[in-house]
Amino acid sequence: MLYSALLIGIVSIVITDKLTQAFKLSSIWGMIGQICASLVIIMVGKLEVSHIYLGNHFELGYLTIPFTLLFLVGFTNVMNIEKAYNPSILLLPFVSLVCFSMAAFVIGHPFVLTTGICASLTIMFIMLYGYFSGKAFVGRTLTTSIGFIIAVLSISLIETSIVTIYIPLFTLALPFTLYYFIKDKFTNIQSITVSTLTAILFSVLMFVVPFNIMWYLVVGLTIILVIMQSSRKYRFI
Repeated sequence: MLYSALLIGIVSIVITDKLTQAFKLSSIWGMIGQICASLVIIMVGKLEVSHIYLGNHFELGYLTIPFTLLFLVGFTNVMNIEKAYNPSILLLPFVSLVCFSMAAFVIGHPFVLTTGICASLTIMFIMLYGYFSGKAFVGRTLTTSIGFIIAVLSISLIETSIVTIYIPLFTLALPFTLYYFIKDKFTNIQSITVSTLTAILFSVLMFVVPFNIMWYLVVGLTIILVIMQSSRKYRFI
């Protein structure tokens, strides 16, 4: 059922984005489409974060749906790109999805493993097509759809361990923020390369650093990213 809910959610986002662009509507309509897609995941896919384990077991209770909804919509917009003619920018979510697949293989989570591999192969195909044809460009509809998939995979793994929130934060949100920070100081290719290498470095650390230390890194990075949301330039929520 979760596979069907994910597909319905992606279709909802694509249709809403296309209609918003075609009729030049307010971006709030795109947000409404993302909220609807997230509610499909929660209600139809039965995917939500009802508790958090941090040494002690914390039940979210009435905050379960609002927390899950905020998380899904927030990470759906992590790649907030209007238009980019260099498909190499997709290397960032590609690294993140590969990390998700590896973590799912270790944990034993078939949904995340299957979806992560399929999404990774799709992104690889788009990058290869863009490289050989020189025609592909990355727009909001594509990046929003990828962000939605990553958000759903994140929620799926968080149900197993809250520490896995490290993956979208360290292998996508942080490298993407770094890309925006340095893109005016370097060429586009150099900025993408530095950001991608950063994502790869942090993805490797996940399988090396103990989980108890990893949690301190997650908290520290979350605080930094929340502070950076005060600047429109680095905002992804």
